[in-house]
Amino acid sequence: MKKDHLQKPAKNVDEYLAAAPEEARPVLEKLRKTIRAAAPMAEEVISYQIPTYRYHGPLVHFAAFKSHCSFFGVSKPVMDRFSSELKPWDTSGTTIHFSAKNPLPASLVKKIVRARIEENEARVKNTEIH
Repeated sequence: MKKDHLQKPAKNVDEYLAAAPEEARPVLEKLRKTIRAAAPMAEEVISYQIPTYRYHGPLVHFAAFKSHCSFFGVSKPVMDRFSSELKPWDTSGTTIHFSAKNPLPASLVKKIVRARIEENEARVKNTEIH
């Protein structure tokens, strides 16, 4: 979410959501709940001034903007894996743009988060072996 010159950056996700555009807030709150259900072990932080979930490195992020919201899948292979399911939304690299009127389904968000968990766990396992 873009901040104006009078608004301080959020210290936590609750503050971030409280400052989000009113129309987007319920969708973002549902997205947060879905991410937390799919990755209960993930740490929820503000990084790059947006909500971020970390587990063995970054998992996913989300952000609110004036005209849309974004969900950042962090991994191009994961985005490619779900490309057919992502067709109803604009995507660019590892970013999915959505709106309050066309939100991401919880089932798809869970699949992306779980795929990211698998990637991060595999990376950590490979690092420990070598």
